[in-house]
Amino acid sequence: MYCLALASLLLTLALPLRAADVHVRVDPAAPLASPGNENSTVFPTIQNALDHHPLATPTLDGIPGRVLIEIVPGTYHERLFITQNHPNITLIGLGKLPSDVVITNSLNASQAGGTFFTATVQVEGPGFEAENLTIENTAGNTGQAVAVANRSDRSIFKHCRLLGHQDTLFADFGRQYYVDSYIEGAVDYIFGNAAAVFERDELHSNGPGYITAQSRTSADQPTGYVILNSRITTTLDATAHQTIYLGRPWRHYSRVVFINTELPASLNPAGWNNWSNSANESTAYYAESNSTGSGASPTTRVPWSHQLTSAEAAQFLPVAFLGGPDHWNPIAAAAALGQSNAPSLLSNKVSNN
Repeated sequence: MYCLALASLLLTLALPLRAADVHVRVDPAAPLASPGNENSTVFPTIQNALDHHPLATPTLDGIPGRVLIEIVPGTYHERLFITQNHPNITLIGLGKLPSDVVITNSLNASQAGGTFFTATVQVEGPGFEAENLTIENTAGNTGQAVAVANRSDRSIFKHCRLLGHQDTLFADFGRQYYVDSYIEGAVDYIFGNAAAVFERDELHSNGPGYITAQSRTSADQPTGYVILNSRITTTLDATAHQTIYLGRPWRHYSRVVFINTELPASLNPAGWNNWSNSANESTAYYAESNSTGSGASPTTRVPWSHQLTSAEAAQFLPVAFLGGPDHWNPIAAAAALGQSNAPSLLSNKVSNN
């Protein structure tokens, strides 16, 4: 009798842990859900799933539940809005490759009335995750056109493709981790003021311009971009003066660090640009550690940039840089995400030192 009672108690305690998360599916063949259909578990569009999914419940110890939206392969012509009061959303592409699930839109700043109205996917809710899918803005070389606007603290993009031309990724708030992913653009295609680490990623420049335009506004802000164990690629011909830069300061205290990253020959030997303002040279913090490839050239970099030792670079590794007061471990969180066995999108992985 005692054993039965104990087993019953353990089962009761375990149930909230299992019941905390909600799994729903997006399949274009499903009927459209409307208000009052919040018990539906299959939806025809991603936004419809976001608007009407069942609510996740917290566990007994208060850990909030997560809503996992599993998306069948296809092209979804949508603009998504994950609002601030909508935390812990996970989008998972069910295809074999991230190119099997594509969320797409075409909108530039001129059409929308400003850069910040152009995003294909806008994320405000904390704890957002995306895995094994593509998000794109197909406006092309027509000015600012954002694919992802991310203002989600503790957010993760794993095994994703983010595609655009100018201002592809607005990484602007909170702690963000992009791993085993591919990001493409030309002008300022990673910009904003988040604390973000890009690990084992391929950053592909599809035109001349600047990879980063980070916008830290004071020296005491814990924000900045770290590109780690990654690879910069481009089809641009260095001999034709179609060069790219590692970054330029959108705001005075811009901070960007490249660690153990392979750089292409078409990188401008100076590496960094002051955005036509020499005052930025005394406030921006731009650094490299152990750059490799034909574009690695420490002696030709602008004199106001830094070359770091491995010990100096350690403060910018993911757990140290993104941990924060709650000791978030982005590497562990990403490893648990979907338990994906999909390969890295990085064409040739750089060894993890």
